[in-house]
Amino acid sequence: MTNSNSLENTSKMLSSHKEDVLKSALTLVENCNTVTLGTSGEDGYPNIKAMLKMETEGLKTIWLSTNTSSKRVSQLMKNSKACIYFNDEKSFRGLMLVGDMEVLTDSETRKRLWREGFEIYYPLGVSDPDYSVLKFTSRWGNYYHNLSNTNFEV
Repeated sequence: MTNSNSLENTSKMLSSHKEDVLKSALTLVENCNTVTLGTSGEDGYPNIKAMLKMETEGLKTIWLSTNTSSKRVSQLMKNSKACIYFNDEKSFRGLMLVGDMEVLTDSETRKRLWREGFEIYYPLGVSDPDYSVLKFTSRWGNYYHNLSNTNFEV
């Protein structure tokens, strides 16, 4: 086998591995109802919080919602850098996505993510000023399974 064939085969194997990782990561995202959101506190230390996942667009965009008055929104308004972690404790798989979070309060986005029962948290309904949508845009990720970590760009 020549060096160029060996490099080509290695490249194909790596490409196939990345495809498998991305498929597994996407399946994990689709199957998780909750995520752990990591933000930076005012003191610079990390803060984490479990949140309900509202919608996803592949691995690139994750939608959440929360109270405008929350500590998380205040932190994100000062520093939009964040990470989201998905996990399956049964198979010991995990996915960390790192990127930027936008806090949105426009009517169209709020209506799109509004769910029946939200009135408990936002008594004024979809136009409640304390209802915000969080739009996370991934830059890169790390998928963990079988004692192996794989980094990838999103």
